[in-house]
Amino acid sequence: MDIVSRIKERLGHLRQSEQAVAQLILADLQFAASASISDLADKANVSHASITRLAKALGCSNVRDMKLQLAQSLAVGERFINENATQREDIPAIYKAIHDILDINAGLIKQADVEQAAQYIASSRHSLIFGVGGGSSIVAQECHNRLFRLDILSNAYSDPVMMRMTAASVDVSDVVVMLSLTGCARDLIDTARIAKEYGAKVISICPQSELADLATIHLPIKTNESDYIFTPSTARYAMLAAVDVLASEVAILTQKKSREKLRRIKHELDQYRQGPDRAPIGD
Repeated sequence: MDIVSRIKERLGHLRQSEQAVAQLILADLQFAASASISDLADKANVSHASITRLAKALGCSNVRDMKLQLAQSLAVGERFINENATQREDIPAIYKAIHDILDINAGLIKQADVEQAAQYIASSRHSLIFGVGGGSSIVAQECHNRLFRLDILSNAYSDPVMMRMTAASVDVSDVVVMLSLTGCARDLIDTARIAKEYGAKVISICPQSELADLATIHLPIKTNESDYIFTPSTARYAMLAAVDVLASEVAILTQKKSREKLRRIKHELDQYRQGPDRAPIGD
């Protein structure tokens, strides 16, 4: 359990002097992480011994260890710790944030790179799509949804063990598409190395990162997280747009065979739904 959670959990069980220090820490984490024992004691109006006892009560080896853990929690961001009431963002602000992230990413992907990546996928024996976590795993499934209807043999995986097993099964005629909003996911980085060792082309859709450096082709995205913590990350729209760019290029390359597959899919869906002719495919 992180130290902020420990403080909140144990607050009611601490001595009065220790509670005073704990409440000071929660109220001003940045001060507490950098202040000396004397500064903490003076501001909380307690003795030095109270600071030491609090550190022990929180499971820290000493005050220095407590301050180190506070600094690590601070690195996550005070916006997640501050319990002051947060005003709701209105609906136009949410749409504007989505529009802004798309504007930031609109010119990042080079046409030559997306064309080469699409060529790899269009000529592949099998395209594997990997993404872990909430946003990336969902977009990985969407990438699969876009590719199979273009007559591309593909599968999406989010389970780290399945990712490793399928990466170990590739050869030089296969492609692995890596999706990450950070480029730091160890499971993706390790799996990219496995796939490259066995000769597969690796396409990464992620920010500049270790995963990007491993890729045969990197299609870059940028994130732009706001201080408003209650809206889901808009970065997933940037990733989804990059997938659309890639899938659209694949569609152009495979149009002779994919046009008939798309027609058949649309025909069967219209028969099933009995809906309008312009209803989206796959809805």
